[in-house]
Amino acid sequence: MSTKKIIAIIALISIQISCSNKTKSYNIEEYGAKGDGVTVNTTYIQDAIDTCYKNGGGTVFISDGNYISGTILLKDNVTLHINENAKLIGSSNPLDYKSIDTFVDATGQERGNCLIGSKNAKNIGITGKGTIDGNGTSFLRKNLSLKIKELKLSPEQKKGFGNNRPFLLRFVKSSQITLKDINLRQPAAWTCHFYQSNDITVNNISIYSHAHRNNDGIDLDSSYNATITNCDINTEDDAICFKTTSPLPTYNINVSNCKLKSDWGALKFGTESMGDFYNINVKNCNIYNTKGGGIKMLSVDGANIHDINISNIKMNNVDMPLFIRLGERLRTYRDAPQQSVGSINNITIKNINATTRTTEESRIQPPSGILITGTPNHKIGKINIENIKVELPGGGKTIVDNVEELEKNYPEFIHFKALPAYGLFARHIDDIIINDIEFVLQTEDIRKPVIFDDVTNYTLDETTTTRYKKSISWNWKTKKSFTTK
Repeated sequence: MSTKKIIAIIALISIQISCSNKTKSYNIEEYGAKGDGVTVNTTYIQDAIDTCYKNGGGTVFISDGNYISGTILLKDNVTLHINENAKLIGSSNPLDYKSIDTFVDATGQERGNCLIGSKNAKNIGITGKGTIDGNGTSFLRKNLSLKIKELKLSPEQKKGFGNNRPFLLRFVKSSQITLKDINLRQPAAWTCHFYQSNDITVNNISIYSHAHRNNDGIDLDSSYNATITNCDINTEDDAICFKTTSPLPTYNINVSNCKLKSDWGALKFGTESMGDFYNINVKNCNIYNTKGGGIKMLSVDGANIHDINISNIKMNNVDMPLFIRLGERLRTYRDAPQQSVGSINNITIKNINATTRTTEESRIQPPSGILITGTPNHKIGKINIENIKVELPGGGKTIVDNVEELEKNYPEFIHFKALPAYGLFARHIDDIIINDIEFVLQTEDIRKPVIFDDVTNYTLDETTTTRYKKSISWNWKTKKSFTTK
């Protein structure tokens, strides 16, 4: 064979390989979808996704317009791209949704419905600068009543109508998931739920979720190998939540450079906590205007929480910046067997600068900065706190003598009521190391700055407590650990 023929054959093969590697694209309008804000496009969008999947994968495009839809499911190697001027809107009809892996959450509500979902899928994504709007207010009880009349449902059909409020995005037992640049708005329940999924990348997404109750932002549930960066999350419930509604763990997670606001908890571990949490790192985040707690670490259903690092966090106008709780609730999910009481150990929290809410705004009056508590029979392990500054309103006028144990209760700091320390109250802990912690008060507070109760070993190294703003009343330093009874 001549050299020219060999070169020609190689060139032809190269062209074929190049063509086969080009990403195939599919526009939902070519499958019948209409962006008129009226047409329910579920079938058309799903047809485009299914065709893309059958042809080996590619990108399904949602062009400019307002596209109504019920549940659509992503398949292997399919990316859904939503143009900047496009909006995918959840149907107001609960009958347009499907449930994936139905379960009952910690509040006793049935979950599983979603607008966009996947199950056992790999190499999937949602990208683009467009918007996915869950139309969550349609699932408020008053609006469901109107929908029942509109659909002329029978008494039997009315039962449970709309109770399984749809998540916006739900990924179940899926892998290689990418969310990038997308705007997620107003679901009827959680915004983005990853269950038993792995290899997850979330970057530069925006979440606004206040349409209903229990409106979480991002939930990593029995999932692993995830990175969350550069996100702006504003939620009615938890902003970023690590949870385990199965005995499988959540681990190998990195969160950085995120802006978080919540009406309940900005950064939360639990409360659903059957499986373990470990190798989780959170850094360089800004938490603001949060009513229910800045950082909340809760093992109450058997989870062993360990090797957690949280650093470089700014908080402004936040109720109780740090709350760590080891409890004995032991709730079960998905018919899994009940776990033994878990543990919390090897936790490092450093470089935190926080300003709490005012006395009038706080859910506890007077408020405190940090609560860390195990139970009489189950102590927390090792906690390392370093370079913490918390500014508080003060105002404590009475001494608190007793703090209830509440071992089996729902783990929330408001249930403990006012604490005997305005700065740090630490109880039932084996080993706590504190280095450079400062509490700044706006007004006088007769409570103590720091109280240890049933703490085996504690180290206080160059700890500074400020009783009034801009005036240090006393400075507490030690150079060794010592044991209390």
